[in-house]
Amino acid sequence: MPNDEPLTSLRDLQVIGEYDDPELIVSKLQQMNDPEFSGEADIKEKGVEDILNIFNSVQNQPWVHATHQFGYIAPRQPGSTEPQVIQHPSAITANPTLKNSRINIRLDRLRIYKYPGGGIHNVLVTFNARNQVADSQESVSFSQTYRVPEGQSAGIAGYPVFIGLNAGSQGIAFECSTVNVKNEADQAVLSALESSPFQTGLELLTTAQPAIAPFTTLTVGSVKVLAQRNENVPVQKFYLGLDFEDAAMGIRLAEGNYIAVQVPDQTTIDWNKWIYKPDLGTIVHKADSSSLEYNYLVFRVSRYRE
Repeated sequence: MPNDEPLTSLRDLQVIGEYDDPELIVSKLQQMNDPEFSGEADIKEKGVEDILNIFNSVQNQPWVHATHQFGYIAPRQPGSTEPQVIQHPSAITANPTLKNSRINIRLDRLRIYKYPGGGIHNVLVTFNARNQVADSQESVSFSQTYRVPEGQSAGIAGYPVFIGLNAGSQGIAFECSTVNVKNEADQAVLSALESSPFQTGLELLTTAQPAIAPFTTLTVGSVKVLAQRNENVPVQKFYLGLDFEDAAMGIRLAEGNYIAVQVPDQTTIDWNKWIYKPDLGTIVHKADSSSLEYNYLVFRVSRYRE
């Protein structure tokens, strides 16, 4: 692993798929006025068959999964529009020239196939990482909110997250979360996260920056406060350690795009059946060009250049 200890700033952020009691899920959906569940009466007042139907409906929702499956798309040849293969990132070769170098992380896609609440979603996306400077590390965090209609992707590509992140000799570690914000009173917080200091991405140096710690504390604190409000709910959360080792189940660090898909199981998607089409700018099935019917995001790793 790139670090001795995992990141922990999002550890206590409970996504809706981690709820132990389906009744709590239905209660949360009612608070959010989800069109499929807002009319449901108290579950305890329903018959066995009705309760089973409700629970089955919950379990079939794309947002109920707490697992993510990862994919990787290599950089394309300049000018090429040929379809590109997608691999699991454990099957690629790490780029050793990225050791002890600086990299950029950008958000290229945020696909909301279906989130709790319906309609237009205010999605707060947060990335946390360790910036490895000299003989020490500093925790860094970046959040941004995107308005995405149900079944569509955010109107973004190449959105800067970390610019000049220092990768160590072992690689990088970071975590990501999404929070679906429905509480109208939280619009002021979202507006603050849309201000210019947050929109430019977090530009990092090769030495520790004293201002980073309070900025990171503010960002993570805002995320946790929003996540606990009645009408808001964390939906996705994952951790990645990208390294240079050859272990069979490790995930390699290389330039290119990494895909994180919210799925029932880590073997749900057979990447051999899917491709990325540069002319369309999207991931499609080889057989019928259908789209992935899951929530997913795609981030890009590239070499930092002055």
